[in-house]
Amino acid sequence: MKKIIISVVLLAMFGYAVYDLVKSEDNDTTTSNTEELNTEGNQSTSTSEVESTDATVGLEVGNLAPDFKLQTLNGETVKLSDFRGRRVMLNFWATWCPPCRAEMPDMEKFYQEKDVTILAVNLTETEASMQDVHDFVEEFGLTFPVLLDKKIEVATTYQIRPIPTSYMIDSNGIIRYQAFGALNYEMMVSEFENMK
Repeated sequence: MKKIIISVVLLAMFGYAVYDLVKSEDNDTTTSNTEELNTEGNQSTSTSEVESTDATVGLEVGNLAPDFKLQTLNGETVKLSDFRGRRVMLNFWATWCPPCRAEMPDMEKFYQEKDVTILAVNLTETEASMQDVHDFVEEFGLTFPVLLDKKIEVATTYQIRPIPTSYMIDSNGIIRYQAFGALNYEMMVSEFENMK
């Protein structure tokens, strides 16, 4: 009897592992196809222009970006939904991350030259000190809002793994592009111009 129960449990675990693997490969293929289209610059990542009232909240292109509330480095409280009606670049970063450092000058240039809202969410819990964040902002002359994710709650909601990770969110709050890794200025502008 024990052998039968163990066999059933092992079979169920194997079945779930195969299901999970197939589902993961489908998601990777979808993301990969979207990224291939983006690098060619021929098509937008948008599959359709979805109004925010019809969209499902989620992290995929075409989903309504999950709302959140954080404090800025200056002590103001802001919510993502406060910026509805504007195109937003949502970026997750840390001072100790070399690709984040490489991306920041292009983000500042992008913010200065385009009509974009940048919300740079610092993974504050991972920092050695708050002074490191202040020093980083001063070193790079950043003028866009730096938000402090002190308990990594927003990073958890957005399932952030590599940093930097960026989302381009249209004026309806819909995610139109995801980037896992650093973006350069030209990529930022290209994806920005694909959004409404």
